[in-house]
Amino acid sequence: MGNRWENLVVDARDPARLARWWAEALNYQITYEKPDEVEIRRLPDELPGLVFVPVPETKEVKNRLHIDLRPDDQEAEVERLVDMGARHVDVGQAPSARWIVLADPEGNEFCVLSPRQ
Repeated sequence: MGNRWENLVVDARDPARLARWWAEALNYQITYEKPDEVEIRRLPDELPGLVFVPVPETKEVKNRLHIDLRPDDQEAEVERLVDMGARHVDVGQAPSARWIVLADPEGNEFCVLSPRQ
């Protein structure tokens, strides 16, 4: 029996808003939307997707799982994401780290990695 990675589920206070933010950040598209669930994917038939579901509570602690982005230009991508509403976050990373930690509009941390050498 085989498995395929279908989705990563993200808890959100406002799933539609957060899904739209991540769709813009990743250049994904909304593939499914209901009041209690919004899915985004790069292409409609391409897995995995990100599914945003409502929760009543706000995020309280550091993520146990996060997304790493690897743009061609780290500095330009960080600036773009911050302009979209991301913010810089200190999770204890070393000052010499080759990644920058940001948080999305609901506080979920993610990393913007430096380009591959």
